[in-house]
Amino acid sequence: MFSSDTYVWRRAELRRRVTRGGIIVLPGNVESPVNYPNNVYHFRQDSTFLYLFGLSLPGMAAVLDIESGEDILFADDLSMDDIIWTGPQPSVAELGARCGVRDTRPLGKIKDVVTDAVRRGRKVHFLPPYRAVNKLFLSDITGIEVPALSNHISVELALAVVSLRDKKSDEEIAEIENACEIGYQMHTTAMRMCRPGVVEREIAGAIEGIALQMGAGVSFTSIVSQNGETLHNHYYGNTLEEGRLLLVDAGAETVMNYCSDFTRTMPVSGRFTERQKDIYNIVLAANARAFELSEPGKLYRDIHLEACLVLAKGLTDLGIMKGDPAEAVDKGAHALFMPHGLGHMMGLDVHDMEDIGEKYVGYDLETQRSTELGVSALRMGRRLQPGMVMTVEPGIYFIPAYIAKWKAEGLNAGFIDFDRAEQYCGFGGIRIEDDLLITENGNRMLGKRRVPATVEEVEDFMASCRQ
Repeated sequence: MFSSDTYVWRRAELRRRVTRGGIIVLPGNVESPVNYPNNVYHFRQDSTFLYLFGLSLPGMAAVLDIESGEDILFADDLSMDDIIWTGPQPSVAELGARCGVRDTRPLGKIKDVVTDAVRRGRKVHFLPPYRAVNKLFLSDITGIEVPALSNHISVELALAVVSLRDKKSDEEIAEIENACEIGYQMHTTAMRMCRPGVVEREIAGAIEGIALQMGAGVSFTSIVSQNGETLHNHYYGNTLEEGRLLLVDAGAETVMNYCSDFTRTMPVSGRFTERQKDIYNIVLAANARAFELSEPGKLYRDIHLEACLVLAKGLTDLGIMKGDPAEAVDKGAHALFMPHGLGHMMGLDVHDMEDIGEKYVGYDLETQRSTELGVSALRMGRRLQPGMVMTVEPGIYFIPAYIAKWKAEGLNAGFIDFDRAEQYCGFGGIRIEDDLLITENGNRMLGKRRVPATVEEVEDFMASCRQ
């Protein structure tokens, strides 16, 4: 945990930004069974609850009173039967003291507080619940039927939380840097293990073990696949083959749950073919262009389009695309090869705060998400501000079914040489992803050392592991 002063300040600042008054209800998460009640998934606390209280334990909730400034933490002390299984644990009062909360009460008492606020006509603010159990919890204590909860979400609270969490403090950046170091170890281990005959599962297990050894585990389900054209490929059963590429998209959480998120693409043989180099260097140039442009005041949507222009120019030079690259990007023709956005915010969530709602996190009144081809999948289009942490993850993918669909429909035929593109079916995909902090004057790459990224760095590192 950070110091109690950090959490006291955050809660006070949140109350200050919610001007309509009333109370703020903040459910924590509970344990979730895998296949029977006593066998549970790895516990992960709600990130906003973590941000405001720092307590990573199941069965907690809180109420912030906006007018009085009172904070109440609700949780139950363990019974003797619990202690037999868990060992001695801090009392709820002791946990409250760690985050600067003096008023602690049993979890069942929260309904009395919320019911009293409703009876008195006070506004009850809560965020969109993303777990079924918390929907039932909120329904029970507020009296709002589950299907109607979405009609009562506090937009003001959502915007206030986003405005607090989207700019990271120095102590948060230090935690993210720690997560990046774990990510470095994960990705260099993948490069060390990558060779013909290795099963993807072996690498996935090794890197996820590092995430647990050094922190709280992975920040998302790792993507470890030689079929990198499938963007979220979680199948690990393939045996790596000579001449193929292995795409690894993986990150870690620290013990305080701050995240990292890197992607590297490496040659199974240890050396890229000339064709692989050509595509790889285009993606690397797009990554570099995004870092070159990212600074306060810039729209991330514009940076996305500039990175896509680099991709389009490179693919045009190779004869896979044709025509004017700028016009091709304007029409969304590049989306055949990069159907996703350039990146997303990152912090206590790898896709930071997307549980609150992407329209509040990645967009705002100035920037609305577009449905147009080429930008419709962009998670983050807002204007950049100092303290924001972003991922930068351009890629090029040759997806046979997608190419066949566009060809059959004649979609953007003036900008795509479909015969040439079909020659790359079976190539796979390449993505190169780093984490970026927006500073007062520009940006800097996060992590004390960068995972090998250039063709030469990747080949040299892999060669050094095979000597």
